[in-house]
Amino acid sequence: MRSSDKFVTMAAMSLLDDETYILNLLFRHKLVSPEQQKIVSQMAPQQRQVILRQRRKRKAVAGGKVVPPDLVEVIVSLNLQIPEAKVPLTEEHIMRAVAEDLGLPFIKLDPLDLELDIVTKTIPRNFALMHHFLPFALKNGVHEVALYDPDSRDILQEIERVNQISIKPYISTKADISKILAEFFGFQRSISAAETHLGRPSVDLGNLEQYVKINASGGEIASSDQHVKNAVDHLFNYAFDQRASDIHIEPKRSNSVVRLRIDGLLHIIYKLPTAVHSAIVSRIKTLSRMDIAEKRRPQDGRIKIAHEGKEAEIRVSTVPVAFGEKVVMRILDPDIMFQDLSTIGFSKRDYEVYQGFMKSPYGIVLVTGPTGSGKSTTLYSTLKNISSSENNIVTVEDPVEMVHEEFNQIAVQPQVDVTFSTILRNILRQDPDIIMIGEIRDLDTAVNAIQAALTGHLVFSTLHTNDAVSAISRLIDLGAKSFLIGSTLLGAMAQRLVRTICPHCREDFLISTDLLRGFGFPVEETGEISLQRGKGCRQCRGTGFLGRCGIFEIFAVSEEISRLISIGAPEADLRNQAIREGMTTLKEDAWAKVKKGLTTYEEAVKVTGMS
Repeated sequence: MRSSDKFVTMAAMSLLDDETYILNLLFRHKLVSPEQQKIVSQMAPQQRQVILRQRRKRKAVAGGKVVPPDLVEVIVSLNLQIPEAKVPLTEEHIMRAVAEDLGLPFIKLDPLDLELDIVTKTIPRNFALMHHFLPFALKNGVHEVALYDPDSRDILQEIERVNQISIKPYISTKADISKILAEFFGFQRSISAAETHLGRPSVDLGNLEQYVKINASGGEIASSDQHVKNAVDHLFNYAFDQRASDIHIEPKRSNSVVRLRIDGLLHIIYKLPTAVHSAIVSRIKTLSRMDIAEKRRPQDGRIKIAHEGKEAEIRVSTVPVAFGEKVVMRILDPDIMFQDLSTIGFSKRDYEVYQGFMKSPYGIVLVTGPTGSGKSTTLYSTLKNISSSENNIVTVEDPVEMVHEEFNQIAVQPQVDVTFSTILRNILRQDPDIIMIGEIRDLDTAVNAIQAALTGHLVFSTLHTNDAVSAISRLIDLGAKSFLIGSTLLGAMAQRLVRTICPHCREDFLISTDLLRGFGFPVEETGEISLQRGKGCRQCRGTGFLGRCGIFEIFAVSEEISRLISIGAPEADLRNQAIREGMTTLKEDAWAKVKKGLTTYEEAVKVTGMS
């Protein structure tokens, strides 16, 4: 009997195909009702054939063997609901019940926690795929292995005996195991094949030694073309699956490190052989229309990519570092860049004030904050909100971050004298209603923005300042006249992004109000106060946070504030007047979100400072 036939027979006779055991187990764990047990018994044979036909069609295209579904897969495909919880019955629910019943630990696999070498080099690929074994950790000489079928423990014991190793089995879902095995082994095979085909020095010091090795053909590396394509495609798919905002590929002395930024924090994903780094970078540079032969200068490019039926923009930047070229790719997802402004974190007062800015026929609105604070998302969402067939929106960006057909977008090109300041003169002859300037960097740009506002245009732009009121000082420092600022500025908004508490593991805790006041929070209570934090769970990868939201400080220019700006009043006087008129500072808005349980006080302190 062939090994594959033996596996099919074993799977058909496994515990996961024992109808009496599985249905009784699910009933004992309150995952199905007696009526649902009858439904499963009646529909299981027919549903099994439906799944089998679907698999045969897919395998006919892929050219593989068909493995019949077990009862767990059949039950999941019936889309039952858990009676009390009123949520869909998933494979994870069933396998957790199986694990608990058998006294085995259950593991929810997180690809970010896994190491490529442990997954792909502990158990042979064909054996791991056949039996759904996933080695995921090595602790104190013990190999921890996730398995789907509890009956496979006998095979693990044989592996222990033959290889003289210790194995600790965990139960997990077939979906997670199969997906990770396919991704990791596919990526590992692509990298290994590329490494075998490529001849590269172990350490690339070309950027330090002025040494550039150019492909003879001037195009992509032909000898490992398909392998490198597969590896790069995997990186993109993996980044989308993990909700990453950035991909970093960094050459080191002995390897190349791939990191993903998720919810503002970087996570190491892979450590690749040095030999494949240049090939992967060349592939990315080709996709983004960069010069793959030029390795001594920074380059910028962009890639439009389709993922699961949706399109996204990837902005690519390369810079020469000590051991080669570092690549950073910013993923610009339309679902993130264009949001409903009412859901991004505005308080009621701030939302009303900002809506007033958007409805104004003319004037300047400034959005301030450091890099990565969400300014672009706010501006794009604003323009999307006010765009219509009745107005003409023109943007000047460096570079264009997200292409959108409703806007007339112009990219800054200094080499042909298309800069923020020079292009504004031409824009005014394009009959615009609304103008978005990527950033006010110099006096010429500031003067042209003020001139556009004076001639009846609504202008949005960004500045790099720490708070909203500081935007006035920044414009004056650039050389703009204070009376012109006072007459054209509608307002300024400072913003930051804070991580939000994971809803799956939030908990209450008590903290001293004196400690909070020491961090600068406007705490009115005394003694101790109850706040919330995340304990860390599988959904948030143990961080206690899931997703991000904005905190804001909106400085609206009233008649009195306009007068103070025009006479050159100090920044402190402007801030005090704005607070008297109802402005909420960044610290106050952060504290409001801490009290609501949206974020933690530590996160608020991190982005707003101590004072």
